[in-house]
Amino acid sequence: MVSRNPNKIGNKIKRKEQHVKVKRAKENEKRDDRLRRRRTEDKNPALREARRAKNIPQTIDRKRTWDTAGAGEEDDRLGLSVDLNAIKRRKVEDGEEEEDGAEEEEEEKDSDVDSMVDFDEEDEELDEDAKAAKQLKKDEEAAAKKTRAPSPTLSTAATNLSLTPEGLASKFPSLFENTGRDPKVLVTTSINSFLHEEAALLTSLFPNSVYIKRTAHFHAHKYSVSEISSFASNRNYTHVVILNEDQKKPKGLDIVHLPHGPMFHFSINNWVEGAKLPGHGNPTSHDPELILNNFRTPLGLLTAHLFRQIFPPQPQIQGRQVVTLHNQRDYIFVRRHRYVFRDKRATEKSIVGPDGKLVEGVEDIRAGLQELGPRFTLKLRRIDKGIQRRSGQEWEWKAGDEKVRTRFAL
Repeated sequence: MVSRNPNKIGNKIKRKEQHVKVKRAKENEKRDDRLRRRRTEDKNPALREARRAKNIPQTIDRKRTWDTAGAGEEDDRLGLSVDLNAIKRRKVEDGEEEEDGAEEEEEEKDSDVDSMVDFDEEDEELDEDAKAAKQLKKDEEAAAKKTRAPSPTLSTAATNLSLTPEGLASKFPSLFENTGRDPKVLVTTSINSFLHEEAALLTSLFPNSVYIKRTAHFHAHKYSVSEISSFASNRNYTHVVILNEDQKKPKGLDIVHLPHGPMFHFSINNWVEGAKLPGHGNPTSHDPELILNNFRTPLGLLTAHLFRQIFPPQPQIQGRQVVTLHNQRDYIFVRRHRYVFRDKRATEKSIVGPDGKLVEGVEDIRAGLQELGPRFTLKLRRIDKGIQRRSGQEWEWKAGDEKVRTRFAL
């Protein structure tokens, strides 16, 4: 008797043929189900909308958990994972509810005064009809909100820097004050480093930056980070960027905000220089635009303000260059592109806003991108209170305490 289990067939060729038959049978069954569903949904489009509304993938971003913070608590703790956008939205909704409640109370008072007057039965029926119509309208609006088309993923949301808590600004005043001068960055490496070309690439990424090699001579003085920061501060530098290496590859990026800190420590992954990117372009000396995406917690806004201080506040639009720092699951993806606006092709879709509707005025316009590089990924590891002097430096925030996989710090 021939076994129906392909794994128990002794002959290799017969076993392979049986595997192919089973696989084709499954593919044919899936295709028949897909075509049958398409025919059914063509007759009743409501079924397709219901299936798409229900068929939402459960990603880690959608399962993200937040900490519960009391009144004002989000201002004091850097490690607190609270959504400042949601807090502001909740305050606005509470204010609207209070206004609606006050209006309803005034309407009730007016109705009480009017009830003292004798009305006819027809007037009372009209009032009841008006109330029913009003309630029906509210129910329709609530149903429309529930059945609204799903918005794009929250990971593409822009960062609102105006939501920065006051306690955070008072703890790091140098990061939030407006000095009115353009940033000036000193780029260097760790001691005895081989990353001279990679560090020179960073000078093209950060405008108004200079790369100074760190000495590797045996008898020379090994300058510490605090000494380098003092040297840079006396020469009107605003930031010091230190590129660290491991096995001749970039593995870390330290950023010092002068003159007194704080100091941010990042790890680097997936470093790809621009020359190795397919179809890459060559950067120009224009000051780029800066896009900060999905920094939502107090710690995320602090990191966003650090990068905002490194780049000039007024970009040179004629260069058409943009630097994007996209935060997703506490990984900051750094990309640099050159953009151009062009006509939409017939096979492309129009731009859709967060509400799922077409954006007016740009229905026939699309943006073309050309990556310039370098491309790399950052992850925040530690924030020191001042400028690093020794191991065991007192820190404001340190990674490594994450116990829940769906809880993120930025």
